[in-house]
Amino acid sequence: MFPRWSGDTRPGPARGETARLPLAETPCPSCASILDSLDGAAPHLAQRLNLAVVAKSAPERIRTFARERGWRHLRLLSSRNNTYNRDYLAESPEGEQVPILNVFVRDGDRLRHSWSTELMFAPRDEGSDPRHVDSIWPIWSVLDMTPDGRRTESEFPKLHYE
Repeated sequence: MFPRWSGDTRPGPARGETARLPLAETPCPSCASILDSLDGAAPHLAQRLNLAVVAKSAPERIRTFARERGWRHLRLLSSRNNTYNRDYLAESPEGEQVPILNVFVRDGDRLRHSWSTELMFAPRDEGSDPRHVDSIWPIWSVLDMTPDGRRTESEFPKLHYE
């Protein structure tokens, strides 16, 4: 979510405190889109699991953006002062943030890593976007059912629409 990948030049937030940040420090529009949907699903998911979203940003910055987006149900955690992102392949050796999903299972008193979206690292056809998070992203699921499909708009999704 934050900070965004350095090659992402889509516009940042248009309003609020987060809009004052340099573009490189603003949230990823795609991640925000996914989290918009997960925020609505979080109360349902809480009946069966503990859902947490991890971002390598200051907790205050994460809380501010969540308030600006209207997120009320997501459990948002900061990995700013630890090695979580590096340990679970959510950060490149150069410090670039990588969007990845991880699942952990409690096994007695221990937590065990049981799954991650390894498709992020799989080879793909030229011009194809990675589809490692599509299974939890409603926008693409709906567009995939339409005659025009996803298309290839580089500015989609956005953090705001007019």
